[in-house]
Amino acid sequence: MKHPARRRFLHHGLRAMAVSAAAPALVLPGRALAAAPRQLAMAHTHTREDIDVVYAVGPHYEPAALQQLDHFLRDHYSGDVGHIDPALHDLLHALHATLGPVGGAPAPFHVISGYRSPKTNAHLKATRGGGVATRSLHMLGQAIDIRLPGVPLADLRDAALALKRGGVGYYPRDQFVHVDIGRVRRW
Repeated sequence: MKHPARRRFLHHGLRAMAVSAAAPALVLPGRALAAAPRQLAMAHTHTREDIDVVYAVGPHYEPAALQQLDHFLRDHYSGDVGHIDPALHDLLHALHATLGPVGGAPAPFHVISGYRSPKTNAHLKATRGGGVATRSLHMLGQAIDIRLPGVPLADLRDAALALKRGGVGYYPRDQFVHVDIGRVRRW
């Protein structure tokens, strides 16, 4: 059974996708991608919102879907919406495909943190005593902290490392894995 807020969100999302079908899709040059649709399903642990959206078909990104993802992954402290780099969505899509469906149907990623405004990042750095980078890729929309229900955290980390598409941070105490599209590194 869907919650009323979810129904409203899905209704508006479907309407936005219908509008975007009439608009030209963004094309990023140099991307050799299959023509299959790329979809992401996520549930945000702080806002209690969820999203399930086709954000690209082949090399074409759907502008309305990208806007929905930008809003969904907004700074949950301030409400500020940043631009999420589509390459981060592609990383999550590849990660999900690598891990395969859980229990017969793909489980949505649980999002702990997506975009972070510079002000929020500075506040967290000052109050958390470490673990928050001064030049965090969260501020550029190029990082996300996640977990995947049904997948052991170490397996999620290992799958992200195997993709070699950016940084991977492992936080077993806090139950999340950080992935980004920066240089390949691990911590």
